[in-house]
Amino acid sequence: MRELKHHEKKLLRKVSLYSWKGDENIRVAKILRRYHIQNREDYVAYSKICGMVTKLSAKLKTLKTDDPFRIAMTDQLLQKLSDMGLITTTKSLLKAEEITASALCRRRIPVIMVRLKMAETMRAAVTFVEQGQVRVGPHVVTDPAFLVTKSMEDYVTWVDTSKVRRAVQKYNDKLDDFDLL
Repeated sequence: MRELKHHEKKLLRKVSLYSWKGDENIRVAKILRRYHIQNREDYVAYSKICGMVTKLSAKLKTLKTDDPFRIAMTDQLLQKLSDMGLITTTKSLLKAEEITASALCRRRIPVIMVRLKMAETMRAAVTFVEQGQVRVGPHVVTDPAFLVTKSMEDYVTWVDTSKVRRAVQKYNDKLDDFDLL
């Protein structure tokens, strides 16, 4: 390799070849691909929520440990995060600080559908949701960014008129002739 000229050396002094500005983008792109998130704004919103939770837990830690307000707010925060399915236990405020945007991504309806084996891949699950073939309770969901709580997870099913539901029932020999009408 030839020796660099004066102006080339001067330009390279300002550039660090060890830390790239785009390292964060690679990690985010992997998460967007893994959870099949179509809008980057959804991931940005999830990371903002995580930042707010971390900030709130840090503020709660500054209060005295025997303060009744701190105890009540800590219990409420941990209970909400636990009900949402973002943390496993409600024992410590440390769990709330360690919450990640990926934890919120794992509560999206396509991820839940893959975990419940309603779809084989994330892409197929997103397609089913966008087509309106999935419902949570009585409500049809068409937004793949819909977050499913622990309690709602049991009510994720196919819409009554769904061709997929009919095919599953036919395979299991549970297809009712009355439903065909």
